[in-house]
Amino acid sequence: MSEERANSQIKRRALLISAVAFISYGYFYQGGGWNQNSRFDLVRAIVEQGTLHIDAYHENTLDKAYYKGHYYSDKAPGLALLASPAAALARPLLHVIGIDPAAPRGLIATSYFVTLFAVAVPSALACGCLFLIALRLGGSEGGAAFAALSMGLATPVWAYATLFWGHALTGACLLFAFAAGIMLGSSEHARSDFLWAVALGLSAGWATVSEYPAAPASTILAVLALTQVWPAGWLRRVRTAAGISLGASACIAVLMVYQYRAFGSAFHPSYAYYQNGAFPWMKHGYMGLTYPHVEVMLKLLFGCRRGLFIVSPILAAAPFGLRLLSKNRATHGAAVAASAVAAYYLLFNASFSAWDGGWSYGPRYMAAGLPLLCLGLAPVWDYANRLWRRISAGLAFFSGLFSLMAVSVTAQPPDRFRCALFQLLAPSFWAGQMSLNRASMLTLSENASGQTHGAFNLGELIGMHGLPGLIPLFVIWGVAAFLWIRMKHAEQRAATRC
Repeated sequence: MSEERANSQIKRRALLISAVAFISYGYFYQGGGWNQNSRFDLVRAIVEQGTLHIDAYHENTLDKAYYKGHYYSDKAPGLALLASPAAALARPLLHVIGIDPAAPRGLIATSYFVTLFAVAVPSALACGCLFLIALRLGGSEGGAAFAALSMGLATPVWAYATLFWGHALTGACLLFAFAAGIMLGSSEHARSDFLWAVALGLSAGWATVSEYPAAPASTILAVLALTQVWPAGWLRRVRTAAGISLGASACIAVLMVYQYRAFGSAFHPSYAYYQNGAFPWMKHGYMGLTYPHVEVMLKLLFGCRRGLFIVSPILAAAPFGLRLLSKNRATHGAAVAASAVAAYYLLFNASFSAWDGGWSYGPRYMAAGLPLLCLGLAPVWDYANRLWRRISAGLAFFSGLFSLMAVSVTAQPPDRFRCALFQLLAPSFWAGQMSLNRASMLTLSENASGQTHGAFNLGELIGMHGLPGLIPLFVIWGVAAFLWIRMKHAEQRAATRC
């Protein structure tokens, strides 16, 4: 089989993985909440009023800053800025199909559309990207697919990819930056060096504009890129550093302009402008950060309330896979960088005063590091014998089932549950009680009719409620599996002819 044909088949597989992930994310709409409402309020302010303050919408959230008589979103602006063009495009499209974009129905449709565009699409592309990265680092197609699908559908990434939050977008951007750093290692031309470096700077920079804590992780990936080109001499080092700086500087400039326009200072983030008495834990240390607490780390990994290895047991195998990658000289740098990013997010989360993350599924503040952690699942699959592959497949199955429960019932389980997975999500799921979140993305006045405009899934929109409402999604998965197997058979026939 020719190399060109093999590459084409690999790309088709990556696209199929991304498509499955995107449909799985878009199948669910999670409704409102303080976090997503704060970001969507900023989108509406930009598109509807041409301003950065959210005075007209702020009553639907407590996640807000206050400066000189105006309310602002307290979130990093990257997600809202990315989503604003999509929201502007949605308005005339809604008019075309006879829906008033200013009416509650139109606003809910807009919030769903921008979540698809700015969260689900990057997250789905990240799944395909992880598949390609794993192959480039020496993994088999089976191992790479196992890692990509586990990341997309068997970790809390699935939950966050259905929410208008910044974590999934940030994680996708960091994975794209990581991929650009890996590509620098095989770049053969000066122009390619520079373009991959700019891509890394833009991706890592936008991760930081979307979630401020991504800055150290972005720095780690910049160092990875420099280590890839360091042996080639100063010319490649300078060229790479210049490209990274250019891409990152563009993102930093956007952030500084936003902060200056909103708060009169390019250097003061939105978290510095809470009203007195709001979020008192943000007064601890620097913006709520102190130092890593061992007992919190244990709760983040093994606790029933937020434990990563409880909601996604397959991830317990990922560190072993990263260890395997680190033993290979060719993949050592990539393994170290991926491990460092995942470890940083664990330490960051364990250092934050409000480490539990409020109403969320799994350890929310670790979410952006999960895509790179999942890179270790490919070598786990490839190096495992038949027994351990079965165990890995079993762990991935239960991890995916738990994630399906979360996105079906609510990706924002209330924090009053000591173990939401077994006290709320599983019982509700098997009882057919889906889409429990009744909170809306709308303001109080827009909800005056008494309709909540809360969560839904696409099955419910066509009249299929309870567990049967998931049947269309399962059918799509079955079609995707059929296409994957058909591709495999086509490849085998082509190889036989060759």
